[in-house]
Amino acid sequence: MSAVIEVSDLKREYISSKGWIRRQKEIIKAVDGITFDVQKGEIFGLLGQNGAGKTTTIKMLITLLAPTAGVCRVLGADTFGGEKFIRRRINFIFGGEMGVYRRLSARDNLKYFSNLYYIEGAVAEKRIAEILELVGLADKADLLVETYSKGMIQRLQIARGLINDPEIIFMDEPTVGLDPLGARMLREIIKKLKAQGKTVMLTTHYMFEADELCDRIAIINKGRLVALGTPEELKRGVHGLSSLEIAVANSSEALLNRIKAIEGVKSVTAAGSENGVAITVKYLSDVDVSGRALDILRDEKIYSFSRKELTLEDAYIQLVEKAQ
Repeated sequence: MSAVIEVSDLKREYISSKGWIRRQKEIIKAVDGITFDVQKGEIFGLLGQNGAGKTTTIKMLITLLAPTAGVCRVLGADTFGGEKFIRRRINFIFGGEMGVYRRLSARDNLKYFSNLYYIEGAVAEKRIAEILELVGLADKADLLVETYSKGMIQRLQIARGLINDPEIIFMDEPTVGLDPLGARMLREIIKKLKAQGKTVMLTTHYMFEADELCDRIAIINKGRLVALGTPEELKRGVHGLSSLEIAVANSSEALLNRIKAIEGVKSVTAAGSENGVAITVKYLSDVDVSGRALDILRDEKIYSFSRKELTLEDAYIQLVEKAQ
């Protein structure tokens, strides 16, 4: 594989002013020296809190912002100076309902966007038909978009982003606001794009989604890269933390608080399950929590008691907290 995105010591700074009487200038480092690459055919995740620098990084990669310093190349071209070359070969898909025309049909939306890329006639008709089939809208292609559900509109967003047959697709929170079924359908479409050889770079706040989709993940905090690797590598890097999952018939806030009070316990959560309540306990690995938790639950009906594999969310939280 070869790198289609190359980022090295990339920086983007803004000058901000503060104060009412004596205005003082302050340099805001939105992106502060990050380095990574994205390989051809890869699904690459960019994770971080709001304000971490994800969107600024994406804007530089899609040629909407010029870097302050560093290397920022897409398909071998510098993003500042190679805009025309890059824009013909990439596309950007964002979550939400903006970006398509609600009073047009899906087919007419795609005809309009194909014209913007000078794709016309039989070539445009063939591509539109293929894309509508891919995103599962072929049977609804001639309905007005204003009649679509959120999930259907988001699938149309993906269709719009594919109209120029891009080599790289940038996606910003593609499943935001979707119901579970709609989000699952969208993830399946993203997997199909990878199978076609497309390169996908996406941002998401859903850790399970990044775990399922991404080949590699970069985690950004306060403009700096704090981790880079496969989901499995990031999860294996969680040090000193273990997890228990306990299925019980009933629980109460008082019971959960007693477990939380055990020395070494970092968090306790409870969720409904088929058999009652599933309690998840995150704790420091060098502390014996199991015995104490069982002692607290001795009067409860316990269905199961087991160690649980740590999640990408666990790794993300630990890495971000460590970087603070």
